[in-house]
Amino acid sequence: MPEVDLAVALRSYLDHLAVERGLAANTLSSYRRDLDRYLAVLTQHSVGDVGEVTQHHVADFLVRMRSGDAEHPPLAASSAARAVIAVRGFHKFALREGLTAIDPARPVRPPRSPQRLPKAISVGEVAALIEAAGRGLRTDLALRDAALLEVLYATGARISEAVGLDLDAVDLESRTVLLLGKGGKQRLVPVGSCARAAVQAYLVRARPGMAEQSTESLTPGRITRQRRSSDRHPALFLNARGGRLSRQSAWTVLRAAAEGAGVKAEVSPHTLRHSFATHLLEGGADVRVVQELLGHASVATTQIYTKVSVEHLREVYATSHPRARAAKASQPV
Repeated sequence: MPEVDLAVALRSYLDHLAVERGLAANTLSSYRRDLDRYLAVLTQHSVGDVGEVTQHHVADFLVRMRSGDAEHPPLAASSAARAVIAVRGFHKFALREGLTAIDPARPVRPPRSPQRLPKAISVGEVAALIEAAGRGLRTDLALRDAALLEVLYATGARISEAVGLDLDAVDLESRTVLLLGKGGKQRLVPVGSCARAAVQAYLVRARPGMAEQSTESLTPGRITRQRRSSDRHPALFLNARGGRLSRQSAWTVLRAAAEGAGVKAEVSPHTLRHSFATHLLEGGADVRVVQELLGHASVATTQIYTKVSVEHLREVYATSHPRARAAKASQPV
């Protein structure tokens, strides 16, 4: 097989990612940075041809990414995994394009990141969060914010799913919400009485006025006003201008509520979703039921929450069981 210069092959692969795969600029920049470091490591091994690369070279690149050098700090497992994925993609491309007869990167697996348990807050903290969001319930925004957080906690919805809800996706009579998840998959999730009451109050007392808010649109030489009506805006949760509430604004609502409630734990867009799953399992729900409610494709994804519940059970046991405390307290004198 004729020799193929590594640098040329790498450029061809990056062009393929940009043109044919249409990768985002930031992702492409990360690939380019990782592959530049890969080329530098291979150059140190005096390897200049794609066909000369062996599994040993790829494995050595991974070791160097994890250990660092004089110019680069050690990479975390997630960052090193991204670099190895870039290298594996390159060699798969080279094999497919006939630039080499082997794929030396195939046996080298990206390092696994340590499994991070999702962070949930307590039932009391959830209640405080929602109460803080709904302070001043006479205002439209407070009614909306309380309803939003109630829906997030009642359904386990992602923030993107909650702000994407339309009016016809919520059936207060049957107490269900139709969520549109990843990959366009729909799931029907029940809602409890607290969330139902909060949504009802928002729909009756706040949303009609918010939907009628005027918005100014600039046109050459003049400003026109456009009236918005509720039937033209199907979104359940509206912003102050009558449009659909954005993910960023919903995140701001959550963060402000956490600050107002004095919740010390770190609160993220997924906090109420994590708390929803954790509290259900602690209450005795079957993991496969929680899987369906969360919209997870695999039960393995949901099972991470069972570990959180086991840790909770250990804490309760350690503080509650009389024989779980220090043995010296019960030892004879």
